[in-house]
Amino acid sequence: MLPDNAEDFRTIWLCAEDDSVVQIIDQRLLPHDYRIHDLRTWQDGVEAIADMYVRGAPLIGATAAWSLYLASLRSGNDQSEINTAASALLDSRPTAVNLRWAVQRVMKRLLSAGTPNDLTALARKEAEDICDEDVEISRGIGDHGLKLIETIAEKKNGEAVNVLTHCNAGSLATINWGTATAPIYFAHRLGLNVHVWVDETRPRNQGSQLTAWELAANKVPHTLIVDNAGGHLMQHGMVDLVITGTDRTTRCGDVANKIGTYLKALAAHDNGIPFYVALPSTTIDWNSRDGIAEIPIEERDPSEVTDVYGVSNGETTHVRTVAPGTAVSNFAFDVTPARLVTGLITERGVSSASEEGLLALFPEQRDA
Repeated sequence: MLPDNAEDFRTIWLCAEDDSVVQIIDQRLLPHDYRIHDLRTWQDGVEAIADMYVRGAPLIGATAAWSLYLASLRSGNDQSEINTAASALLDSRPTAVNLRWAVQRVMKRLLSAGTPNDLTALARKEAEDICDEDVEISRGIGDHGLKLIETIAEKKNGEAVNVLTHCNAGSLATINWGTATAPIYFAHRLGLNVHVWVDETRPRNQGSQLTAWELAANKVPHTLIVDNAGGHLMQHGMVDLVITGTDRTTRCGDVANKIGTYLKALAAHDNGIPFYVALPSTTIDWNSRDGIAEIPIEERDPSEVTDVYGVSNGETTHVRTVAPGTAVSNFAFDVTPARLVTGLITERGVSSASEEGLLALFPEQRDA
């Protein structure tokens, strides 16, 4: 479970006994089995990203950075080996922009090395910095998003503020605190009455298996719902606001997130419920303007749809739920147009989902 001191929690770290090993939580096994998984080679990192040992754009980026550290460690300071690792990492998952950002950041740092002997130390320092910065970014998102919850709480006179979220944009998706969950955790620590509706988030059930698990570990009141229940709850006044995360956001405010997010945004729009997206600036694709046309949407293995992971008779197992030979389409993400997004919660503040809104917070990107 999560440590008593939430400040100490990390989703990826260098092994204390062996600095040639990077350790992660194998999220495929949660919530039934908490197991630490060792990454010993950059190929292990590629597998962890592609097969979803790690999930969430910030954590994927951090895993890529640490994988390049492992590549430098085992390359004998051969730059070509590191280049091969970088290429493989970039191909491991196409939608999350943090992956490309982290790889490019580390590679730029390595290219600045004075001597080949500097590569491993530089890669390690860059990976450590990426992780430390991500914690502070999530903290900033939590501070700014908290104000939204506080405003609603003042109007509800002690009644619960009901937040609906989709997929996992929690501590497990980042290095700590999360994006969509950071405001919720901060509100809970202040003693505000906050309750979370947790979408199960098929097909990989990141809501039921990850978000619900970490909310329970942090003693945040929550209720699991099926993916299609959100609209019903909104119609009956049972949702005060929606907060989701994102894997990529265009400079104009279109948001790519786990499949089904678009439908939540439509339901929120129809019912006049604020729909916010919490995002670190590292997930903004400043080179993209039209999310529907320009963001690549990953299509994953059909087994994620046909099979369900769970516990039977005390043993974890995968169970097929459809007839053999059934045609399956498994799009992992969809794009929510900026017009449906009430606001973007970033580490620098809350902005409108627009180019000008984002540039007001990140003016250094105006000419990007």
